[in-house]
Amino acid sequence: MRIPILARGRILLASIQVGLSAAEALEFQQDLLARMTDDEALGIAIDVSFLDVLDDGLAQILTDTASNARRLGVELVICGTAPYGAMTLAELGQDRLGADTARSLDEGMAMLEKRMASRGRAARRDEEGPP
Repeated sequence: MRIPILARGRILLASIQVGLSAAEALEFQQDLLARMTDDEALGIAIDVSFLDVLDDGLAQILTDTASNARRLGVELVICGTAPYGAMTLAELGQDRLGADTARSLDEGMAMLEKRMASRGRAARRDEEGPP
């Protein structure tokens, strides 16, 4: 099963609505990383609010995906984590995760948009040079 990946400006949005096998999770990761580079994304929001359980395997795939995204300067937010899903991610270690979590997709999108706006201001200052 392929997970649809939508673009909203320079933010990619994916919603995982069913449990994934290991092969499907890896396929999702590859699809997402390919879209990230093809679309020159600056942010990724992955919504997991429809999942009853965020298992260790998917949590590890999300961790690896976040790590790859960060290396390319792309922010990643995992949205809709229920308390037990957040605990699974926390067990991996927040610094290992490489992504922030948000209670809802709206909150996650707002986080990404704020960071992108901040980056835009910093990039414009760099282009302008010292005062």
